[in-house]
Amino acid sequence: MISALLGGALIGLSASLFWSQNGRIAGVSGVLGGVFHGSRAERQARWLFLLGLLLSGLLFGALSQRIASPALPLWPLAGAGLLVGVGTRLGGGCTSGHGVCGLSRFSFRSLIATLTFMVTGALTVFVVRHVLALWGAS
Repeated sequence: MISALLGGALIGLSASLFWSQNGRIAGVSGVLGGVFHGSRAERQARWLFLLGLLLSGLLFGALSQRIASPALPLWPLAGAGLLVGVGTRLGGGCTSGHGVCGLSRFSFRSLIATLTFMVTGALTVFVVRHVLALWGAS
């Protein structure tokens, strides 16, 4: 529980710092979508932000000795990533952008998007585990 609280606080801090230093929202899809566009300073800030995401995950894994290996083969994970990218485009942003940055700005659109993400995720887990009786069925 402490790691979840610490992680949430660090996500909020990084989003606040990114906004205060760059004047831009730290939605990951927006950051990722602009790594090859804009001025050199904007591109550098985006690359550093993404590098920080990667390194912080690796650092946490190393410190906690909990490096996870994927439970599925690469092709379903790649397909899921592609679907997430399509959904990000359709939804006008990703979960981090809407959930962390949009809600903190009291965006009604982000509230609806975040509720949609959460309900869809919960329904998916229910169907996969209890209706289809796949992975981790109880």
